[in-house]
Amino acid sequence: MKPRIREAVVVEGRYDKNTLSQVVDGVILETSGFGVFKDDEALALLRRLAGERGLVILTDSDGAGFVIRNYLKGAIAPSQVKHAYIPDRPGKEKRKRAPGKEGKLGVEGMPPAVLLEALRRAGATFLDETTEKGPTGRAITKADLYAAGLSGTPDAAERRRVLLKRLDLPERLSPNAMLQVLNALYDYETLAALGLL
Repeated sequence: MKPRIREAVVVEGRYDKNTLSQVVDGVILETSGFGVFKDDEALALLRRLAGERGLVILTDSDGAGFVIRNYLKGAIAPSQVKHAYIPDRPGKEKRKRAPGKEGKLGVEGMPPAVLLEALRRAGATFLDETTEKGPTGRAITKADLYAAGLSGTPDAAERRRVLLKRLDLPERLSPNAMLQVLNALYDYETLAALGLL
């Protein structure tokens, strides 16, 4: 069973997210590389999650990773952010034909044990190892989204857009990302009581 992390973890891209999601259970968001610099909604969501759960920034150890890390460091309250660093390891990821510009492995190329150790050193809260509990109510499921007409129906995209706007969340969240964010901020009972599910 994968360990659960309380804080939301921010990585650079989808391959980093895929790798980390095989190691830990929790909210993992991507910056779309430098895309976060121009995405006010994404930054607002990161600030909100940082305020409610805390945030762990886990970027590659190359120059681009540090540019993104420093941008987020300046945009989010320092007391709400933890920084996880991966070691400099030369190499290339399996999916790439050639190494990156600096010849270093990124988050996606790190072994699971290295990623776990980086999160531990950063001070991430592993819920299974502490007395702190996660959300108190039932988790929201894909079936709940389907039952509420938020997925799998012809007008699901519009319903999601309306719900996300009402909850002041980025409207470009995919259904899977929306489910992850909803579970980070709410539980089923809370949204049902508001008439949203």
